[in-house]
Amino acid sequence: MENLIVFKKAYDLAMEVFVLTKTFPKEEIYSLTDQVRRSSRSICANIGEAYRKRKYPKNFISKLTDADGECTETLIHLNFAKDCGYLDESNYTGLRTRYLEVGKMLGAIINKPENFIIST
Repeated sequence: MENLIVFKKAYDLAMEVFVLTKTFPKEEIYSLTDQVRRSSRSICANIGEAYRKRKYPKNFISKLTDADGECTETLIHLNFAKDCGYLDESNYTGLRTRYLEVGKMLGAIINKPENFIIST
């Protein structure tokens, strides 16, 4: 799974979110900070689970769909972070652009799973 470009991109983004959220206010530690970190990491976890389920097309697609949903959730949390003044426009725009790219990559795999499925 570590050789999948979409996994690498999602992992790098999750690490960037981790670093950037260290500057969020302490009162957000159990809410927005925790939520955006969890959803960003969940993208990678779901891609990893999907990769292990490549033998089962429906399960593979289901886990990738979960990853795509977590990608959208992360984008929403980033919107809140920007609008609350926790992320500057530059960081927000860069993250948003790259998360949209991850979402498009996930969508492409979901639409053409046969390129990744393991044949038995």
